[in-house]
Amino acid sequence: MNDLASPDDTTSAPDSLSDLFFTFNRLSLQGFGGVLAVAQRELVERVRWLTREQFVETLSVAQVLPGPNVVNMALMVGDRFFGLRGAFAALAGMLLVPLVIVLALTALYTQFASHPMVSGALRGMGAVAAGLVISTALKLLGTLKKSAMGRPLGIAFAALTIVAVAVLRWPLVWVIAGLGPVAYATAYRSLK
Repeated sequence: MNDLASPDDTTSAPDSLSDLFFTFNRLSLQGFGGVLAVAQRELVERVRWLTREQFVETLSVAQVLPGPNVVNMALMVGDRFFGLRGAFAALAGMLLVPLVIVLALTALYTQFASHPMVSGALRGMGAVAAGLVISTALKLLGTLKKSAMGRPLGIAFAALTIVAVAVLRWPLVWVIAGLGPVAYATAYRSLK
């Protein structure tokens, strides 16, 4: 399988539960702290289990559900191919090894938290995670063409959200509670 296949190619499916487990394990270990960008690359471009449109649709549902988005995606992708067993295999792949690493890092952090190099490294990781999120958003921008609202309205809602949260400093929960129903109603009206 070509490692960087075109996202427009037809999709494939995982060969087995272990294939599902190890793909989500690799995904979680590559994107420690910022898995969304890696999930898009792995699931759409590398293993081609989803098209870009399917990825965006799955991500949309994952964001509405309680819990971390990528964990919700792992459950949905696993269920899509192998039912409940697949959901558990993908979830285990997503969480098992990172959990062990986080527990080990927590033990180390308590010993070195006050060291300036440690705090500087953590600030740098935050900047990298923000860059990954922005690059993923730019990669997936093309899927707005097929959205019920279209690209201009999608960009407008994104801009309103950014202004409300980053500039006006409104709590994200209130921004989503206010703009979410408006965006939903707009998309619903467009689908009619």
